[in-house]
Amino acid sequence: MQTTDFLPICKEDMIKNNIQQFDFVYVIGDAYVDHPSFGHAIISRLLQSHGYTVGIISQPDWKDPGSIAIYGCPRLAFLISAGNMDSMVNHYSVSKKRRQTDAYTPGGEIGKRPDNATVCYGNLIRRTYKNVPIIIGGIEASLRRLAHYDYWSNSFKRSILLDSQADLISYGMGEKSIVEIADALHSGINIKDITFIPGTVFKTKQPQNIYEAITLPSYDTMKAEKSAYARSFAVQMENTDFVNGKPLVEGYGDVYVVQNPPQPPLSTEEMDGIYDLPYTRTYHPMYEQKGGIPAIAEVKFSLVSNRGCFGACSFCALTYHQGRTIQTRSHTSLVEEAIALTQEKDFKGYIHDVGGPTANFRQPSCQKQLKYGVCKNKQCLFPTPCKNMVADHRDYLDLLRKLRALPKVKKVFVRSGIRFDYLMADKDDTFFKELVQYHISGQLKVAPEHISDVVLQRMGKPQNAVYESFTKKYKALNEKYGKNQFLVPYLMSSHPGSTLKEAVELAEYLRDLGYMPEQVQDFYPTPGSVSTVMYYTGIDPRDMSEVYVCKDPHEKAMQRALIQYRNPKNYDLVYEALKKAGREDLIGFDKKCLIKPRQMKKYSENKTNTNYSNKTNRSQGKNTTKNIKDATKPTKKRTIRNVHKSKKG
Repeated sequence: MQTTDFLPICKEDMIKNNIQQFDFVYVIGDAYVDHPSFGHAIISRLLQSHGYTVGIISQPDWKDPGSIAIYGCPRLAFLISAGNMDSMVNHYSVSKKRRQTDAYTPGGEIGKRPDNATVCYGNLIRRTYKNVPIIIGGIEASLRRLAHYDYWSNSFKRSILLDSQADLISYGMGEKSIVEIADALHSGINIKDITFIPGTVFKTKQPQNIYEAITLPSYDTMKAEKSAYARSFAVQMENTDFVNGKPLVEGYGDVYVVQNPPQPPLSTEEMDGIYDLPYTRTYHPMYEQKGGIPAIAEVKFSLVSNRGCFGACSFCALTYHQGRTIQTRSHTSLVEEAIALTQEKDFKGYIHDVGGPTANFRQPSCQKQLKYGVCKNKQCLFPTPCKNMVADHRDYLDLLRKLRALPKVKKVFVRSGIRFDYLMADKDDTFFKELVQYHISGQLKVAPEHISDVVLQRMGKPQNAVYESFTKKYKALNEKYGKNQFLVPYLMSSHPGSTLKEAVELAEYLRDLGYMPEQVQDFYPTPGSVSTVMYYTGIDPRDMSEVYVCKDPHEKAMQRALIQYRNPKNYDLVYEALKKAGREDLIGFDKKCLIKPRQMKKYSENKTNTNYSNKTNRSQGKNTTKNIKDATKPTKKRTIRNVHKSKKG
């Protein structure tokens, strides 16, 4: 359902809607975009559908207390979300350099939200309204709900509940918990007595009253002893399920932070209802003069079909945030939304994506999950697929067939992550065939992340042999159907467990593949992931084994350079890395070598410069400008379209 009315964003809107006092004032770090891909839109529209009034304060001036007082004090509570992204990830690259743009701000302008936005907004409100309830949520609050390592300050931080001076955290996706919180406040229950709602975190001085609680190591203990934090996180990961999760208690002197078990996942009917709320499906028109909100372009013609992930990637916080139980929308809901998209004036016939965290997950990994919960000490796909897992793409395939049959729809693409090991586990390859035939836009991006089984084990990814089998089948199907589509692998450098030895192995793999990635992702230690715990503690919390962690910036640069060893700018780093790894055999003239010896490199450069000088001298009297352009024209690089097409070095 679509509407033309946005929620109030200023005092004038409040007066126009005859609202004397809002039930909730929602402070957000993003620009106001009323689209279901934005968390603030879902929460505000959901509260509205339950009869509550909500006023939006988007990107307030955090230096001015008056910026969050434009409506006065809300009747029930302030809500805070830093935005669709963690504010620190939004602001800084993995090298901690300030980013130049912010896709969630008008015109992509950077600097319209503070660092650690949730904490900053919370303290701003608390200074202005001493006793008003404050509820924080969104990805930033969710992943920092208990004590955690903060990469940007290189410190071990307290629960964000304490640092923000909030009363409650609504963690995870938050739809069920926010309605229960609203109803409890509306009924007159004091915010300090709302300790019973799943999917929330609260603070108390009486932890003995928490039924069936598991006591985690105290903050002081974990700060003093990194292994205690690793043990704590292992317990946290065992309690991310709504069926068998227990309350977790973390001590801070005489105050305790308590995490209630997660909310049950949304049913298909509930999820359909969420996406059928009356969104305008675009950004507020006040942003038009600045060029709009760049982030809308990525989602405007895409469909969210699922939530949750049982993939178990160590570096991903999805399990910690959305859980492992898959939640899906019905075909009817998705088809209706797709039809609505075709009515948009700028729709060109292409649905850009149909998916979620993992596009090809459309059902629980096994049926027993819904009754008994997910296994605490066993993963569905890692290290190998569980014998109880049901790999079945029929429902997803049926959905894609319905969408591509719609009038005005030319193509339906799948661009969000395809879990290739789950795809290979399906004995029926019908989906794989139709994926290749109909749903790839020139290239398919997948995430093997590495090729060393040592590193893959730390990553929670399948062995490289699985990816190799996938690539062979992908190539065969493309040849069968006369397609010229390419496979683009996402690769990561410097993940815990990766030494220079494994980095060299990855470079050799790329050499044999004939591919040099244009971009390389360094491991980024963000809160809420197993890999971040490894990075901070040097311990794998899954088995408490020691892990090598690359933290030295220079070594990180060498690992990254090895993946792009063909780039002349990386020569010195690659040379140094090969020497340190004892792999001088890869420096030479053999086709298996990565780089040439240093002296030959200098000789080749001098010879090239001499030839160029002679050529330009001989060209006197001719069109000198044209000759210089011809002589300096760069050699055509192997493009992304060569990926997996050549096995030559």
